[in-house]
Parts: sequence; C-alpha cells; structure tokens
Amino acid sequence: MKYYLGIDIGATKTAALIADENGNVAGTGQGGPGNHETVGYDGMERALCDSVKAALSNANLSMDQIAGAGFGIAGYDWTSEERDMRDTIDRLGLQAPYKMVNDVVLGLLAGASEGWGVAVVSGTGCNCRGRDREFKREGRVTGYGTTMGEGAGGSELIARTMQIIGYSWTKRLPPTALADAFIKHAGAKDLEDLIHGYTAHYYEIGAHAAPLVFQVAEAGDPIARDLLTWAGHELAEMANGVIRQLNFEEIEFEVVLIGSMFKGGELLINPMREKIHSLAPKAKLIRTEAKPVIGAALLGMEAAEVNLSQERRDQIKATLAK
Repeated sequence: MKYYLGIDIGATKTAALIADENGNVAGTGQGGPGNHETVGYDGMERALCDSVKAALSNANLSMDQIAGAGFGIAGYDWTSEERDMRDTIDRLGLQAPYKMVNDVVLGLLAGASEGWGVAVVSGTGCNCRGRDREFKREGRVTGYGTTMGEGAGGSELIARTMQIIGYSWTKRLPPTALADAFIKHAGAKDLEDLIHGYTAHYYEIGAHAAPLVFQVAEAGDPIARDLLTWAGHELAEMANGVIRQLNFEEIEFEVVLIGSMFKGGELLINPMREKIHSLAPKAKLIRTEAKPVIGAALLGMEAAEVNLSQERRDQIKATLAK
C-alpha cells in the first residue's frame, strides 16, 4: 500500500493528512500557525514537524513510507520565497517527491471536479488563484487585499459598510437600515456615537459583523443590497484577472467559491456570476466546503505522478471527505 501526505499550512493552524492510494484516511495531525509572515521560518518548521509527527504516529507509519507529499502554504506568494520554503520542508527528512503551492490552490484541488480552474476565497480576507488543465500554468492576484485594491472579504465589506454609513450620516447618501443594525451591534448610543467610536477605535467592528450586511440586505434595504453587489463585482474582477492570465475566456471551466462570505448566497454570488459571464460565459460557479487538506493529499499524489482520472479523483475526494 502506498501513502500520501497532505499539509495545509495556515495562519492559525497547520493540518496534516495521510491517505492511502484508495483515498482512505490513514492518519491526521495538527500543529500551530505556520505562515512565515507571522511566525517566521522557524515557526513554520515547528508547525510542520508537530503536525507531521502527529499524523505519522496516528497512522503508525514512518516517513520513509510516504510516496508523495503536497504542501499548501499560507503566505507563499513570491518565487523569491521558494528556496527558504524548500529548505524548511526539507528539514522534515521527507524522502518522497513533493509539490508546494499557495494554500488557495488547495481549495481548487479539493473543490474543482478535475483539480483545475479558478478558486476565489472570500472569508475574513480574500484571494484568487487558478491553474490550467495541464497543471502547468498558474494565474493569481497579489492576495494583499485593500493594500493592492483587491476585495472583498468580510474585512473589506465592513470597511466599505462603515464608509457608507458615514455617507448616510453626512447625507451624501439616503438613510439606511445598516445604521440601526450597526448601532445595536456595537452597543452605541446613536449614529454619531457609532461613527465616533469606530474612528476612535473604541468600537471594534470587523469581519465578524459581515453577516449583518446580508441580514439587512435580505430585509430589502437597497443600500445594503448595493454593497453586496459591489462586493460580488470586486470578487469577480479578481477572478476575471486570473481568467485573462490563463486565457480561459472561451472555454468551459469551474470557478470554485471558498469561504464564509459565500454562505450569504445569491445576493453576493449572482452579481459575481454576471460579471464573470460578461468575460467568460462558459464559466460555472460552484461552492465548496471541502477541507483544503484534502487538496493537499491530492497534490501529494500528483507529486508522485499518480494518474488521477476524474472518476478516480472523485472517488478519493468522496472517501477522504467522510
């Protein structure tokens, strides 16, 4: 029996999964945060060692029994980081071939039917990556949110919402039910107190408040609906950039939607779909809640040059998902 290792290295935790060639889970493990931008490469190494050691122990396997490995790495954004990434991974003592990608690509591997297409992440933040059918070319955005004019995750949505509430207060825009909703959410006395508290940072209103915008929009507030249209268009623009990079405009492919923002449904997804279809009419938007570490295990199989037909890929994903 051959075994494959998948690692999802995240900003808050690191997950490891060992699967056999039939897609059965042999072992799992977990470590701490591994994004080198926050914990450094030493922290990344600790998270890798802890999660892999736990998974091997859980599976009653040794490292030399791993036939291939896949690593999805949060914060792996630039080719200049590749050497340090590989040096860190190599200290695991892995003897098998491996591949490493930005962690967004894991969602594409786990969610797309054939492991290629475009993945859009919208949770606390946002990101977008894609790869072609041959797994040879990748497309991407910077992944740096509002710093580079990319949106919209929950953080960007709330920042824009508070600007709109401010516009309403100064009468640049009509009144909106968002004001009352956020006054109540923050525990503010009134709209003036809300804006003062938000700008003075004694009312902390962040991405966790994003569901409020959806609730007010669903109740019919036109300004809240416009905000979700704006967010959908921003996410679509990220996807469209990647679509152009990969020359997907005329072909059928999947756009995998990942993250908590998409739980809001069609108020966000429909404007996103319309803008993507204006560029790539054959794109199919699909939501996934598959664990990214499943994509990492599939990447490990790719690294070992396992021939994965669509039927085989579907079977393995279904088995791992259980």
